[in-house]
Amino acid sequence: MKTPVYNQEGAEIETMELPEKMFGLEWNGDLVHQVAVSQMANRRKAIAHTKHRGEVSGGGKKPWAQKGTGRSRQGSTRSPLWRHGGVVFGPRSDRAFSQKINDKMRRKALCMVFSEKARKNFLVVVDAIALQEPKTKLLKNILQKLPSKSESSMLILSLKDESLQRAGRNLPLLSVVQARNVNVLDLLSAKFLVITKEGIQALQNTFVK
Repeated sequence: MKTPVYNQEGAEIETMELPEKMFGLEWNGDLVHQVAVSQMANRRKAIAHTKHRGEVSGGGKKPWAQKGTGRSRQGSTRSPLWRHGGVVFGPRSDRAFSQKINDKMRRKALCMVFSEKARKNFLVVVDAIALQEPKTKLLKNILQKLPSKSESSMLILSLKDESLQRAGRNLPLLSVVQARNVNVLDLLSAKFLVITKEGIQALQNTFVK
């Protein structure tokens, strides 16, 4: 699959051939969905927490004698049957939601998303992006000249670039990531993928085995 390559001014300067193993896969929605759900589950944290009868304060003394009162037998005022007692089968913060996904499945789903973005013309390849100073306005002007314009985008770089990360920090519809940190869930959250030529090579070295 061939795609145009743009410069910072938004002009098409050449055409490059995309790696078939990364941008030529057929779409498998079930696999992509499974990987995306697993990533959401792995990010999930249990917040709700109830105390069982062993964690509720008090209840150390037996309410009344075992026999002779005519009332039912009770051993603690913190029984789940009592007011202010412990909770039975309530939500606990030690619950684990994580799901295991094989690396092969994760890499394949990632390449499927790349392929789908390329087929739908949501992939923008840039020769290189360099800023004279880390200013949000400068980066915004560059993005406005590209086909992605002001749509939600992910800028994928081959290496860490402090200037671009600082400049993109205040753009609500842009995320700047390194190629090695790309994942399916973040790719699906962005409409356009803006990638440098070196970024494509870094992706290929990282995810194509």
